[in-house]
Amino acid sequence: MAPSPRNDMQQGAPPSAENMAWVPGGSFLMGSEDFYPEERPVRGVQVDGFWMDLNPVTVADFRHFVMATGYVTVAERPLDPRQYPDADPALLHPGSLVFQSPRGPVDLRDPTRWWRYLPGASWRYPSGPGSTTDGLDQHPVTHVAAEDAGAYAAWAVKDLPTEAEWEFAARGGLDGAVFTWGDDAAPHGRVMANTWQGQFPWQNLKPRRRQGTSLIQSYPPNGYGLYDMAGNVWEWTSDYFAAGPAAPAQRACCGHQNPRVTSAADSLVPGQPGAHIPRRVIKGGSHLCAPNYCLRYRPAARQGEAVDTSTAHLGFRCIVRDTTVASR
Repeated sequence: MAPSPRNDMQQGAPPSAENMAWVPGGSFLMGSEDFYPEERPVRGVQVDGFWMDLNPVTVADFRHFVMATGYVTVAERPLDPRQYPDADPALLHPGSLVFQSPRGPVDLRDPTRWWRYLPGASWRYPSGPGSTTDGLDQHPVTHVAAEDAGAYAAWAVKDLPTEAEWEFAARGGLDGAVFTWGDDAAPHGRVMANTWQGQFPWQNLKPRRRQGTSLIQSYPPNGYGLYDMAGNVWEWTSDYFAAGPAAPAQRACCGHQNPRVTSAADSLVPGQPGAHIPRRVIKGGSHLCAPNYCLRYRPAARQGEAVDTSTAHLGFRCIVRDTTVASR
């Protein structure tokens, strides 16, 4: 991955608790035995308290960062052909992954039926060349790779959460619940998160104006006052995605007290495309998650994402572990 063309970024002011919520910390049961293998085993974990952004970083937030620093995202930088020896040379141009709905049912084992690498796509042009972010200022920023999220966090004098911190915060005090709001997917018929409605990836029952990302704080907050901890966009964490269902418990460097997975080598998948590229844990699910394909808009759900990857459904939020920040 190429270095950022601009590495003299000035940090912002010391953080305050403005637009953040206090997550008190404590013990909880991390993971789930009821859904996907990578969520197992359920294990007892304890995290310290921290402040967390109320919602994902928005397009307006990210634009302010870029204007202040001149930062260039991974999706906007030239590609190194040596990093992608099997790639189509025609695609070795700056770009990002864009969702394109097929006309009818497709093989759900083949994500290339709905994902397209589109040269020119980036956080500025989320649907590719010719698109804009007009009207999206208060939507989550997308097309950001792990490095981009980390750069923003450093500039804001914040951090990315660990997987354990993120999951604890998402649960909102409902330890063991399936969703961030409880066990009922739609309590009293109410839609609680921005997720796919219909048969993924071809049948979207939402009105066209409501497809894709949604305005932050459009859905109810969880018990800690945090918005969009389910659906809307996946969110980067600082942990590497260790392979194997028991890996999160076995390989975390600090046991069950504030666990972290810090080994990039553990996230490599030998023999797979892109095997040399580390993967980070992403959490929360997105507007593309549906029960028939990706029932991952749950606190325990997790996926591994290559650190150089940016997509139309992946963003991030930040935390502050300094408990002395000033509340305004």
